[in-house]
Amino acid sequence: MIHHTITFKDKIINYQDEGKGEQTLVLLHGFMNDLRVWQNYVLSYMNSIRVITIDLIGHGESEVVQEVSTMELQAEMVKEVLDKCNVKQCVMCGHSMGGFITLAFAEMYPQYLKGFVLLHSHAMADNDKGKENRKRACQLIDDDRIKYIVDFIPNLFAKENRTKFSSEIEDIKDMALNTSKEGIIAAQMGMLERKSRLNVLEQSNVPVLFVIGKQDPRIELENIFAQAMLAQYCETLLLGSCGHMSFIEKENIIRSRLLSFTKSCFEI
Repeated sequence: MIHHTITFKDKIINYQDEGKGEQTLVLLHGFMNDLRVWQNYVLSYMNSIRVITIDLIGHGESEVVQEVSTMELQAEMVKEVLDKCNVKQCVMCGHSMGGFITLAFAEMYPQYLKGFVLLHSHAMADNDKGKENRKRACQLIDDDRIKYIVDFIPNLFAKENRTKFSSEIEDIKDMALNTSKEGIIAAQMGMLERKSRLNVLEQSNVPVLFVIGKQDPRIELENIFAQAMLAQYCETLLLGSCGHMSFIEKENIIRSRLLSFTKSCFEI
């Protein structure tokens, strides 16, 4: 698969653009991942739809742009990539931090979206405890980035899945280790500063899909169901034996569901 780049605010942004047609799915990875996490999805989808994956700012082969990678800055970058690809409308799927960016994008550029997916993500801002945890994480990253990564990644998976997906966990560790200290901290600070976007769910007139893992320690199920009720048209997919990484832990289900959701959004 071919990589492409654009220059965004004098920095290099890396992305892939595969497949063809009017039906376009944009996949935004999570914190300390990069576009390689979507490789199986791109290979599966590229013969039926167009699929665009992006290394978010400070991740993968994309450079750090500023000290804080705000969700608005990331959304602006995504728009620049879509404009470069001449994409007028798409379905956007964001995993975790990518979901926060998707919501920022939906607020800033709603005309681009036929629907969007929040994959282990939500629309609320961090509470005081969450902000303190992010500040503490930034200190841990600054003190020992490698230890932080090695400790952090396995806990994204349901405990019962960690042996089964040990190879994938090592791959994701490698992606995270390819992320600079500056990129990781800039992303953490961007998530710390993000605002609530419950209003985006309330005001959106396109379909929304929430995907949730029952064993995801980073998501409170009650909050997700309450948020789902805000949207005019919303679906939820609740998965057992699944942590924060359903696109790996439940790949066949997610791969099929994302494709059918994308096609249905373009048919409305």
